[in-house]
Amino acid sequence: MSARTNKPHEVVERALELSRADGCVVIADEQSTANLRWAGNALTTNGVTRSRTLTVIATVDGKEGTASGVVSRAAVTADELEPLVRAAEAAARGAGAAEDAQPLVTGEVVVPEFTEAPAETSSAVFADFAPALGESFARARAGGRELYGFANHELVSTYMGTSTGLRLRHDQPNGTLELNAKSPDRTRSAWAGRSTRDFKDVDPAALDAELAVRLGWAERRIALPAGRYETLLPPTAVADLLIYQMWSASGRDAAEGRTVFSRPGGGTRLGEKLSDLPLTLRSDPNEPGLESAPFVLAHSSGGDSSVFDNGLPLAATEWVGEGALKNLITSRHSAGLTGLPVAPAVDNLILDGGADRSLEEMVASTTRGLLLTCLWYIREVDPATLLLTGLTRDGVYLVENGEVVGEVNNFRFNESPVGLLGRAVEAGRTEKTLPREWSDWFTRAAMPALRVPDFNMSSVSQGV
Repeated sequence: MSARTNKPHEVVERALELSRADGCVVIADEQSTANLRWAGNALTTNGVTRSRTLTVIATVDGKEGTASGVVSRAAVTADELEPLVRAAEAAARGAGAAEDAQPLVTGEVVVPEFTEAPAETSSAVFADFAPALGESFARARAGGRELYGFANHELVSTYMGTSTGLRLRHDQPNGTLELNAKSPDRTRSAWAGRSTRDFKDVDPAALDAELAVRLGWAERRIALPAGRYETLLPPTAVADLLIYQMWSASGRDAAEGRTVFSRPGGGTRLGEKLSDLPLTLRSDPNEPGLESAPFVLAHSSGGDSSVFDNGLPLAATEWVGEGALKNLITSRHSAGLTGLPVAPAVDNLILDGGADRSLEEMVASTTRGLLLTCLWYIREVDPATLLLTGLTRDGVYLVENGEVVGEVNNFRFNESPVGLLGRAVEAGRTEKTLPREWSDWFTRAAMPALRVPDFNMSSVSQGV
């Protein structure tokens, strides 16, 4: 019998019944996906998939402390359920005391939807989007451009049960749209992307029109040398940089002197002003349109994430408030080590700049500068300053006297997102965006465009 013939909550309950460990956490992830792909103004493939992954976390108390063992497997059958539980227990007994050991989160919390069937996506999610995409193909063909790209929608229903009484459930929709427009000779390319929960708020015609304008800008080519330029970073580029900053905001690492958030001489930079702009960087599991799990979901321990924190409620958290560093990411364990507040990561990120100007309005007020499309191949150079390097892609445009006058060559950049926050002189209107570089791992973001007076284009790149 396949585990998929059992209801997820029943699988969780059965695994907990089978447990002989001192503590147990069981997480069942039910995933379904639907996708479309297209090339040269025509659909090429589509598909729907479904899967289940079961994770068992066993904790065993010993003289040296509490150990944990974690085993995850896909497509677990009924006969394989007990061996999976025993494997987690064996892993715990074979491990030393867990450094991050804490009492499992307690409470007789049972959400009503715990026993309901998992949410599932299907090709029906594209019922309105697909015809609109077809119309965009026709317009692009008539306009002498070719559209490439893909649309992906995913629904993950997660069921969590613990030996301490928690029965929690979260449904996470996640949709991404990436659209490339190319000239027939492939010498010009432009990109746009969107994040969505249900594909009802994405308009392929509007995106195609935006890309047509950018391909028009690229008809004039201008060569520029490396150097520091006033640069307008669109929301997608800001998201890619600040997501990496968030991933690097470990409270423990900062307290131990290993990151950009470490204070010289010891401690962290909490309370220090990072920007003169009234910037607020925050996460909120209840943010409209960017909703994420309202409790900790940890399939493994590492850094400032701990399996012992599973089920811990998550709240709205300010990482930067009015330009000052407010919080760093901690688990209960690392918070205890550092004396910092408990502040687990939340699966979304929002930057508010207190302004309402669109990117187009920011372009109109630019005397001379660069307008980026997106960043890619971002890598860390120096954790002490969070210096990152990467490339521009799919369009860097020169702005003169409020108008885009042509496309310039691509560049390699060297910048720290923390440094950029400190040097930014203007933030635009916050809007939902798709981070291009990190879209496989992180999609729920809302960012403004930023104006940086001296963005470091360290060398010319031949990338496209």
